[in-house]
Amino acid sequence: MFHCLFIQKDLPAMLVKLSQILVYSLWAFFLALALYPWFIAYLRRKKIGKTIREDAMLWDKAENFARMHAHKAWTPNMWWAMVVLVLALMLLLSLGLQYFGVINNSLITREETYIILFAFFSFGFLWLTDDYFNVKWRWAIKWLSARAKMIGMIVISAAMSRWFYAKLGSSYVIFPSVWSVELWLLVPFVQFLITLTIVNAINFTDGLDWLAWWLLIIVLAVLAVATFVSQLYIATAVLGIVIGVLIAFLWFNINPAKIFMGDGWAFALAWLISSLVYLLNMRMSIVVPFFLLFFIFWIEILSSAMQLTWKKLFKKKMFPMAPFHHLLEYWWWKEHTIVMKAWLVQWVLASIALIMILYQFS
Repeated sequence: MFHCLFIQKDLPAMLVKLSQILVYSLWAFFLALALYPWFIAYLRRKKIGKTIREDAMLWDKAENFARMHAHKAWTPNMWWAMVVLVLALMLLLSLGLQYFGVINNSLITREETYIILFAFFSFGFLWLTDDYFNVKWRWAIKWLSARAKMIGMIVISAAMSRWFYAKLGSSYVIFPSVWSVELWLLVPFVQFLITLTIVNAINFTDGLDWLAWWLLIIVLAVLAVATFVSQLYIATAVLGIVIGVLIAFLWFNINPAKIFMGDGWAFALAWLISSLVYLLNMRMSIVVPFFLLFFIFWIEILSSAMQLTWKKLFKKKMFPMAPFHHLLEYWWWKEHTIVMKAWLVQWVLASIALIMILYQFS
């Protein structure tokens, strides 16, 4: 059984760590608010705005989607670049504070944050490039080709898998009751499939205002608790920074939205979440809690996969629209109704996942 962290003599030290993490998160929040006027002016000057797609991903015309979301066209886009910028600035700040002896450790450590920062920034810059091409149409292309992005995903995933396997010695999966399954050389393949599934699940869910945003805030909050009780305090601080910037986004995205997150944020956060799950797997049983925590995302990608498979096999659609949240829209559910009910379900799932996580440390 895991060693209990919540003993009285450790509580003061843990509270100090928690306060430091909250300070990082608040700094990130206010820094994002301060940078907003400059950032929105830059996006407007460059005419970087949201476009409503006319072609659906599942080989179908998306007139229904375009009709329901036409009012959002040309709103400034790519707020998620602010997440990348603020996190980079906070990392540099922590290095400076460590250099001058203000703090003992920066936010960049081999054991906790090398791999999650690599996953976030490498995939983040890949999709920033894609987003920029998408709105600017530079060099006679509208976006990076699917082949180029797949090659990038394979390279990044391979580097992540090698780090976990060769550097951190992770070649197993821990299940409840501390029962582990050794995967050996299958680790890179399994990690790639899991990461690809998480990436696409988040991408398919990001179709309504605040839907994926709120769901991911809750997912990140639960993972922050898991990293904190696992004594991965620096990784928790990085998560706190990301959450702080995402909360700042809400201030400017309340209807009528002044800015949208953009397309690439879901992909960058998906890789961040994937690396965190692999990191937590080395210390606790995270598989079942994460499956529950991510249940809505699984429904979204499953509905899309079923639609795609049905069209390939029978040349017709299984559902009038996919993924699932657009099917609910088709059935005349209001957008805010879908989003708020999804939040309620996610809070329940998060509570169950938290109980399962904290029980391991009792």
